[in-house]
Amino acid sequence: MGRPSKALLSRGIIARAALEVVDEAGAEGLTMRALAERLGVKAASLYNHVASKDELLDALSELVNEEIDLTPLDHDDWHAGVGAYARGYREVFLRHPNTIALLARRRVEADLQLRGYDALLAALTRAGLSPADAAEAAAALDYLVLGSALETFAAGFTRTPSGYRPQFPALADSLEAAAERGGGPTGLDGRGFELALRLLLNGLRLNPTDRRDTGG
Repeated sequence: MGRPSKALLSRGIIARAALEVVDEAGAEGLTMRALAERLGVKAASLYNHVASKDELLDALSELVNEEIDLTPLDHDDWHAGVGAYARGYREVFLRHPNTIALLARRRVEADLQLRGYDALLAALTRAGLSPADAAEAAAALDYLVLGSALETFAAGFTRTPSGYRPQFPALADSLEAAAERGGGPTGLDGRGFELALRLLLNGLRLNPTDRRDTGG
């Protein structure tokens, strides 16, 4: 019998399966045993392609970062470009929110991840920020994007607005008014993200002295 024309396993195939496991079962569901079962192989076979769980997470990080579009960062208008990049970055993690717990506190080593931060920092320095200010802005953008992808503000309020009256009238009024703007829970979450992003980007237009005066 001839050799199969396509390898049954590769680092990329294993990473894709790992992402599917995390998307479906959460970070705690990613074990080498669960991954092997999904791929229909023995767990020992995985170690021919990924030497450890740590290396598997590196491959998973590379896969997720492939989905982040960096081209907006080349936009002539940095404000529009960074905004478009941030929205795309958030969309990736809205598709894969369970990966945040696995990746957010890991070392930054994936080549695509490093390339993304380099492109963002280059865009921010072209906008006139000092390297130190650009680093702080990139950190703030990370907090905003990953936090908003991980947490839903609106869906935590499970009662109708009237269900919060009369004990919490301000909350009831705000939820009712937000509902009138449409989009359901994701609409309110999206508008909240857009407000925070707008405030951040507009704040970066201030000169360095003004930024320091705000407590930075």
